[in-house]
Amino acid sequence: MQPDLEIVEVRGDESFTCWAHGYPYRTVRWHFHPEYEIQLIVETQGVYFVGDHVGHFEPGNLVLMGPDLPHNWISDVPAGQSVERRGIVIQFPAGLMQNMAGTFPEFERIAPLLAESGSGLLFSVETAAAAKPIMESLLQARGLRRVILLLSLLELLADGNDRQRLASPAFKPDPKAFMSHAINNVLAHIAANLGDDLREPMLAELVGQSPSAFSRSFRKHTGQSFVRYVNRLRISRACELLTNSEKPVLDVCMDVGFNNVSNFNRQFLLHKRMPPTKFRNFHRMQAAASRAANPP
Repeated sequence: MQPDLEIVEVRGDESFTCWAHGYPYRTVRWHFHPEYEIQLIVETQGVYFVGDHVGHFEPGNLVLMGPDLPHNWISDVPAGQSVERRGIVIQFPAGLMQNMAGTFPEFERIAPLLAESGSGLLFSVETAAAAKPIMESLLQARGLRRVILLLSLLELLADGNDRQRLASPAFKPDPKAFMSHAINNVLAHIAANLGDDLREPMLAELVGQSPSAFSRSFRKHTGQSFVRYVNRLRISRACELLTNSEKPVLDVCMDVGFNNVSNFNRQFLLHKRMPPTKFRNFHRMQAAASRAANPP
């Protein structure tokens, strides 16, 4: 089965992303992305898949995966029940690592770790325990502190001699073949044209499917309806603009593809539990408090 493309959202004022999620969750499916990923399981147990590797996971399962390596973790959670925080995820672009390696000779000590990650790397419970406070801190860190923590984490993983390769040497990710799958072309098109008028029948026609077949396929591969998926990406993009620009709310609304401010406000409230103006003011107060606590 071809893996689905995951669109990794990195804020414009950040170079990588760190976040936590529960279970069930929209990314829990057989998927890939061009970013490196570090994942730490903090709750539940179950079965995980990395390339052609199949294994059992439990809390303390810490894995580093290279770009385009398909993966999935399926928790043993009874139907109808959910877990608030199953794991912590860090995703960073390959270009970020290449730039650091080209700038800092000291970065060479991390190069073998990244090279091996193309097969997926499982670390010991002891390394996972040492990594957990760093990853917990990254969830809240801002500014240069985030970079320092990421480098500390990579140094910890690189220095350990307890890592185990997961996928077999014969398994080679083929992102071009993955992208030949119609739904992955659709997801890439949505991400690249988020501010445009995106309608389900138009995209169904793009991949040669009937609207009903496209709707079923989209929900099967993303776990969400087309409208919910697009709205989530648009609200995420709006948050970035509200945080990092002085654009009026109306301009932000139009830039991310909403055609009226009432619908934008309603969707923003649904996803962020506060209106856009309050969200912007909240982040301005946070930034001011951070500057006061850490003067130049």
